[in-house]
Amino acid sequence: MYLVDGTVVTSASDLKKASECEFAFLRALDAKLGRIEAVPDPEDAMLERSGRMGDAHELRVLERYREQFGAGVVEIERPSVRDAAAVAAAVEATNAAFAAGVPVVFQATFADDGFIGFADFIVRQPDGRYLVQDSKLARRAKVTALLQLAAYAEQLDRIGVPCADTVELLLGDGTTSTHRLDDIAPVYRLRRERLERIIADRLADTRPVQWGDPRYGLDGRCATCDLEVVSHRDVLLVAGLRVTQRSRFADAGITTIDALAASDVPVPGMLDATLANLRVQARLQLEAEAATQAADASGTRSPDDPPLPPPVDVRDPAALAAIPEPDAGDLFFDFEGDPLYTEGPARDWGIDYLFGMVDVDDRFTPLWAHTFAEERVALERFLDLVAARRAAHPNLHIYHYANYEKAHLLSIAARHGVREAEVDGLLADGVFVDLYPIVKRAVRVGSRSYSIKKLEPLYMGDELREAEVKSGGDSILEYVRARALAASGDELDPETGLTGTAAAQLVLDDLADYNRYDCVSTLRLRDWLLGLARAAGVPSVPESQLVEAAKAEGRVAEPSPVALHLQHLAGPRDDPDRDADHTALALAAAAVDYHDREAKSFWWAHFFRLEQPLEAWEEQRDVIVVDPAASAVAQPWFVPEGKKAERRHVRLRGRVAPGSRFSVGGSVFVLYDSPAPFGGTALARPGSRTKRDVQIVEVLDDGVVVEEFASDGETWSALPMAVVPGSPPPAGRQKDAIAAWGEQVARAWPQWPANPAVDILRRSVPRTRDGRGLGAAGTHAANHDYVGAVIAGLRQLDDSYLAVQGPPGTGKTYVASHVITELVSKHAWKIGVVAQSHAVVENVLDATIRAGLAPDLVGKAPKDENEPFGHDYTRLDKRRNGIAQFAEAHAGTGFVVGGTAWDFANADRVPRGSLDLLVIDEAGQFSLASTIATSVSARNLLLLGDPQQLPQVSQGSHLEPVDTSALGWIADGHDVLPPELGIFLAESRRMHPAVAAPVSRLSYEGELHSHEVASTRSLEGVHPGLVPVPVSHEGNTVASPEEATVVVDCVASLLGRTWVDPTEAPGPVAAGTDPSEADAAAGRPLEQRDLIVVTPYNAQLACVRRALDEAGFADVPVGTVDKFQGQEAAVAIVSLAASNAASAPRGVEFLLLENRLNVAISRAKWAAYLLYSPGLLDTLPYTPAGVARLSAFVRLVGADRAESSQRAPVPEPASSVAETVA
Repeated sequence: MYLVDGTVVTSASDLKKASECEFAFLRALDAKLGRIEAVPDPEDAMLERSGRMGDAHELRVLERYREQFGAGVVEIERPSVRDAAAVAAAVEATNAAFAAGVPVVFQATFADDGFIGFADFIVRQPDGRYLVQDSKLARRAKVTALLQLAAYAEQLDRIGVPCADTVELLLGDGTTSTHRLDDIAPVYRLRRERLERIIADRLADTRPVQWGDPRYGLDGRCATCDLEVVSHRDVLLVAGLRVTQRSRFADAGITTIDALAASDVPVPGMLDATLANLRVQARLQLEAEAATQAADASGTRSPDDPPLPPPVDVRDPAALAAIPEPDAGDLFFDFEGDPLYTEGPARDWGIDYLFGMVDVDDRFTPLWAHTFAEERVALERFLDLVAARRAAHPNLHIYHYANYEKAHLLSIAARHGVREAEVDGLLADGVFVDLYPIVKRAVRVGSRSYSIKKLEPLYMGDELREAEVKSGGDSILEYVRARALAASGDELDPETGLTGTAAAQLVLDDLADYNRYDCVSTLRLRDWLLGLARAAGVPSVPESQLVEAAKAEGRVAEPSPVALHLQHLAGPRDDPDRDADHTALALAAAAVDYHDREAKSFWWAHFFRLEQPLEAWEEQRDVIVVDPAASAVAQPWFVPEGKKAERRHVRLRGRVAPGSRFSVGGSVFVLYDSPAPFGGTALARPGSRTKRDVQIVEVLDDGVVVEEFASDGETWSALPMAVVPGSPPPAGRQKDAIAAWGEQVARAWPQWPANPAVDILRRSVPRTRDGRGLGAAGTHAANHDYVGAVIAGLRQLDDSYLAVQGPPGTGKTYVASHVITELVSKHAWKIGVVAQSHAVVENVLDATIRAGLAPDLVGKAPKDENEPFGHDYTRLDKRRNGIAQFAEAHAGTGFVVGGTAWDFANADRVPRGSLDLLVIDEAGQFSLASTIATSVSARNLLLLGDPQQLPQVSQGSHLEPVDTSALGWIADGHDVLPPELGIFLAESRRMHPAVAAPVSRLSYEGELHSHEVASTRSLEGVHPGLVPVPVSHEGNTVASPEEATVVVDCVASLLGRTWVDPTEAPGPVAAGTDPSEADAAAGRPLEQRDLIVVTPYNAQLACVRRALDEAGFADVPVGTVDKFQGQEAAVAIVSLAASNAASAPRGVEFLLLENRLNVAISRAKWAAYLLYSPGLLDTLPYTPAGVARLSAFVRLVGADRAESSQRAPVPEPASSVAETVA
């Protein structure tokens, strides 16, 4: 930002600054206008270093272009922005270069109406358009860099230079990150308009911007904000208090740390426990402040004295039990690392250059690593040292503070591909003890920060000191200086007069001392915490109990030899030239260990929830933070007739994390804080929370009712503090099936076995007997004969797959059932049907009966043998291997059997390759690993589903994307399946064209259309289509009473209008209704059952449900998106609830996920009303995917002015909902 001749001139980088903190940006503007003194930028030598490295990276890119194009690279000399003549000359030179069609323009200069910008590289493409590129040292694309690219693309459009559809970031690791301009431009335009608006606001006001002005966003932690936080004694002084919580306090009239400490009233939207914790934290910090002021006033302290120990409150003594009994072999460990270190082609960044540790006698052992090769050696030396020490001291533990050490040990082992299982074993055995979560759970400290440096006055005593190296950033820069000195060898260092080698060693010695002090600090902290435990009467835990607790659950198996062999064949993961075949090999390797990694990820997440503070995991999917005031025992301890075990039913209500899915009969864990109110916890990790396995007996809008069993005959009255995910089901024979398949792949290499799973991993065109691909199927599909197309495609397959993408309302189940019916009845095919759930499979089988297939040729075992069957097809007995018996009995006639992945991976139930076809329904949610496991049962696969609807959910962190859905992998980022790979069902019989059009633009590249039957419906007085309804509100996170009110008004305005749907099956005539009104062609009054209300959050579900019930609309269905997938209604009302992105749990990445919006809107036959807060648009997401998601939403609700003239008009928000509906 510049002030040139009284005019504010901005650049693309100002979008970044304003997006990060509007308050800081406007204070900088006030300073330029002379209203206040400028806030000096904090010194950041690491930032300066990365800037220099970025300049060098840009120069390397420029040199490559010079080598490629020579004089075709036009370099524009960068002018001073305050020299109007120089700027004009640079703009003229830029325009001339584009007019001449030069290959590359470097530092293209743009100036327009208060904007100036300098683009790194703009490169001519073969089609004559220009591609905007920016070189960035970062290893991944950053959102602010994308805004800069969009700004330069806009300037190209302004001067009439054709611009490519994509933009590129040339990253510091040598890769190129490519992004669609359409995914960035709408958000860029909103941010630019916002920037222009806040600048105009400031120019119109003569006063400086005021702290707390609600019109402007703030970071709360930047240097500018920190000055105001301190001077205004803002609540953000309180340790752990978030900016979103600050807003809730402000709404309650609490704006300072003093007011918070003195408060005693509830704060809406905040749990009582959270509020109480923040109050005590505020009081402790005020006590510390008062003690320091009193000491300073007494004259007994000098400015050089160390800080006073802050006051301490032991909030949970039981948490101290997590500290193991001290052992003579204990180690205290700390890393030092340089995140900007790289070698060679720069594909790997970051090195941990010092592994430091002290023992209980303060003996220090440093392991240095100055190259990646040495880092590998240091890791192995460290593990060897630990192994030898454990042999002598089996009960040792390795202590550290915060998660850096654990995370980096894992990443270093993964980077170098060595001893991953050994590192994993140390973690699983509980050898590493992180003191940070113990501190956070056990004590409150009167300090604004809980960094170990701020805690040291509590326990370091006379050892407390200020080192020459004051911070991790200083340590890194000193290390870089040492390496530069070492590289100079025998040259004299002018600062010390020593040779470079000798001077470097002095620096390294100082760094080692800095690291040694940190290790000693960790030791002293451990001992101090043990002292608190003794004072509170909390005993140290014997090692035998810790070992049993660590090994009780979640120990990860060694990598499979098959997986290791396939990984070897696949080659390095970071090979930029890895082709499709080697990618397929890598996926095959990852699939072999898929279930082990899923289990590993689950158990690590579970242990994290047991040990870490609640705020660290409360928003994870499938978590309910129990509200004790709203929860109760629904049925006290009882023993049902005919049973022996005592149990109780507990109604647990509270805050349900976004995206959670609970079902009756599902198994989950409930967590109790330590100490547990029951015995039998010998295998629980001491000091941590304790889990109980429970079963859900009822799903509530804001919680669940669970059945909980007594513990060894012991009962209790306490309620759990949270509901969390239960253990994943055992993999059964799936692991064996994948391993056998993987062995087949490895044996065949470098050839490929002919099977459908291989073709899917390779993204090969389906193999057909005539070798001509899907020609006949394509012809049928072009004529919209989708049943004929699928049958033609399947009958041509030669041990391969056929993919069918079925968007909402396109008749996916109809197509599947008719295809199955014809193939069984006319061609005696043996067919299996598998999906993620029994219900989906049963829906397909029921449809085959309706399609005319004889019920005695259709079979499935029920999910629950004790439940009523309720289907017309044959009931199979799983316990007596009913699937195999049924298949054998009908081998000559053909048949269809349904089951789960556990069935089709089990050769005892379905022999290998015995089926002609396996139909995988909802293949957009069926992982590649599960696809491989089940594929062994059949010669051919039919993948049926839609990756654009609700996505595959995975627990694990995998080396390769083997958790991706099968259809999603084949689609390879395309919204519509490429025609050579499968069939796209392009006609929706559900959605009116005005509803289908925005859904098609959102999720299907404009390729989805309405069948003509969808235009035969009508709703009296209501225009068809998507109607965005902005509803202004503030402070709402997961529930909006304002939107609930609009939902009620909308329902009231719609009910009773004449609804005509010729496709409706005649139904029972409601009491008091004229029979003629029940005729679908003549129409009938719109009823409550004809509407659905969809929301992403359970809390909003409950809020809307209450509002509708109170208004007398109890029969209007309300649910979350997953509940309504596959259903339809005349009108859908979608309520997003959150006031803004900052308020939305899991951000816009969850709330505005295109898949969710697609499913929600596409439930509608006639109209969909999308209720949203305009505040959702006023944000900048953290990730490129989030920017793309917000851009799509901006277009969906018609908020992108650039597109408004190019698309059908979106109805303006009406003054009343009745007008909106009409």
